[in-house]
Amino acid sequence: MTVTSFDLDPLMLAEAWQKGGRDVAVATVIETWGSAPRPAGSHLVIDRDGNFEGSVSGGCVEGAVIAEALDVIADGKAKMLEFGVADETAWRVGLSCGGRIRIYVERLD
Repeated sequence: MTVTSFDLDPLMLAEAWQKGGRDVAVATVIETWGSAPRPAGSHLVIDRDGNFEGSVSGGCVEGAVIAEALDVIADGKAKMLEFGVADETAWRVGLSCGGRIRIYVERLD
């Protein structure tokens, strides 16, 4: 298997998807507290069809972030998401690590 720069950098993949005509959103971890699964600066890229690459949570909240990203792609309005152990949503989506993460989701235009 050949490893490309797209395998290493989700932002490069997002750019390629966009240039290829796909509608794309980028989710970025902007802040963490406590035992967070991914560090600030981590990215997840999502297209209109729900294809995605990268990670913002080690898998525990990706589904919820992808769903929100699809809304962002549709209406163009960026969103700030927050998940944490004290948040009932976090338990429902699986963020039981004890930390908190804040994720900014924006559509690429």
